[in-house]
Amino acid sequence: MFEKRDKMRIVTANQLQDWLSRGEVLEKDARGAKVLKLDDGDILKIFRSRRHPLLVRLMPDAQRFARCGERLRERGINTPSVTDYFWIDRSAGVSGCLYSPLEGSALDKIFFHERRRFDELLPQLAAYIFKLHQQGIYFRSLHLGNILLVREQCFGLIDFLDTRFKRPPLGARLVQRNFHHLRNYLTRSKISDFPWDELMRHYTIAAQPS
Repeated sequence: MFEKRDKMRIVTANQLQDWLSRGEVLEKDARGAKVLKLDDGDILKIFRSRRHPLLVRLMPDAQRFARCGERLRERGINTPSVTDYFWIDRSAGVSGCLYSPLEGSALDKIFFHERRRFDELLPQLAAYIFKLHQQGIYFRSLHLGNILLVREQCFGLIDFLDTRFKRPPLGARLVQRNFHHLRNYLTRSKISDFPWDELMRHYTIAAQPS
């Protein structure tokens, strides 16, 4: 658990440049690198917030990310373990964190390269999503790239900054909205052969009283 901080430290320009020059870029966008793998195996995640600057200063995205991870792990959900968070450019609302990666295989890679194995995992995946909903966890970034298979029939979450924690269990409306996020992802990714009906069938089974 992180101790409460009145002020977040600011990384030096030299430290940031060292990370950027020596790290392996895993994800980037038009604004620059977002996720880098460092020499020691840790992951550097950079947050360029789109929120209002005042809100960002009160609760930086890197700090929110760390706290979301803590709350998920308290509920038995596997997530990466954040070891530090800090400002990169406070005036621009840019923060960052370091975390130990969660070892596992993203479900999108299994779907594209091991389709039979993915189909066999559908009952467990549906039960896992149902478990999140029963615990009041509204994981808005619900898609195949953000769920890892960390052990056989055991999953974990990454990229969970926008997770919301509601009074459990989630109501039918939020459950429907959550699956809508997944459907949007499938549409954007042009995945037309996803076994949606099977996932819904197994979700219904998982929701039945034992």
